[in-house]
Amino acid sequence: MSRQPRTQNVTTEAGEARITWVPAATATTATTAPAPAPRLVLGVSHGAGGGIEARDLKALAAALPAHGVTVALVEQPWRVAGKKVAPAPKTLDTGWRGLWPALAAPGLPVVAGGRSAGARVACRTAAELGAAAVLALSFPLHPPGKPEKSRADELLGTGVPTLVVQGGNDPFGRPEEFPPGAYELAQVPYGDHGFAVPKKSGLTEAQAMEVLTGAVTGWLTSLG
Repeated sequence: MSRQPRTQNVTTEAGEARITWVPAATATTATTAPAPAPRLVLGVSHGAGGGIEARDLKALAAALPAHGVTVALVEQPWRVAGKKVAPAPKTLDTGWRGLWPALAAPGLPVVAGGRSAGARVACRTAAELGAAAVLALSFPLHPPGKPEKSRADELLGTGVPTLVVQGGNDPFGRPEEFPPGAYELAQVPYGDHGFAVPKKSGLTEAQAMEVLTGAVTGWLTSLG
């Protein structure tokens, strides 16, 4: 059987962060082929309005370990402290920098990831921290209804291979609003900022998460 998730508290200059490690599956049974050896770590954080219980983060944690990816679900210090409102971007970056050595400790390449505000953090710090790549889930390209306040520079400046996974109806930036650049973009049809899909779309939440995990799995495999 694969190992069970474990939690690790990490002290940073922004406060105490927490990592929930979901290890890459390593076991075999009489009826299954051997799982691939652990080959990378995906460190992925939540957004400003929720935690690691977000549907997309849970789906990735369930799907990726079977593909040799250890998933590290990161809770920023403000969330661990029980605060309701996320701090300024600079403080979020400080917390992420402080916990990065723990993500790198297994000695594997680390893909920096996050959803929404967490995606911005991963983009802003990827190059300086030596991330192998960036996974940006629901990247908030602009505040809802304010396309003139673009954050595209953060996405375009990662300096490493980058995948954006965006809901087709995300008010923070629909896929067609994203500018050309050296990144890949995958779409979850009809999805909103949390990748929820309306019933009238004909797509179930499970199917939407299959689209998301399939896109991420294929991209991570392409990284080598």
